[in-house]
Amino acid sequence: MILGIGVDLVDVARFETAIENTPKLKDRLFTDGEKSLNGYSLAARFAAKEALMKAVGKAQGLSFQEVEITKDEFGKPGFELSGQSKTTVSEKGIANLHLSLSHDGGMAVAYVIAEGS
Repeated sequence: MILGIGVDLVDVARFETAIENTPKLKDRLFTDGEKSLNGYSLAARFAAKEALMKAVGKAQGLSFQEVEITKDEFGKPGFELSGQSKTTVSEKGIANLHLSLSHDGGMAVAYVIAEGS
């Protein structure tokens, strides 16, 4: 059963400028495993984290540092949750998270489906 959906769209150039103008922002938004990625990939990951918050229904209890966007062996994106973020998602009855990412024409988009059992 679908418990929530979330979508977020990010202007890549605007996002890159924000990261450039506020160096600490990158540390606040991304895990160590994500920080070395290019601007398009970072913008898509930021969109994914924002879309997750929308799918869960609240930002309280979720931390950018406890949400990492990963890829499986086939390149399919997904979430690796830890700490309070993992607990919050579980407490909402969410058993599976589905993630789709795309970027083109200077924009990055993420779509999340939160599925319960």
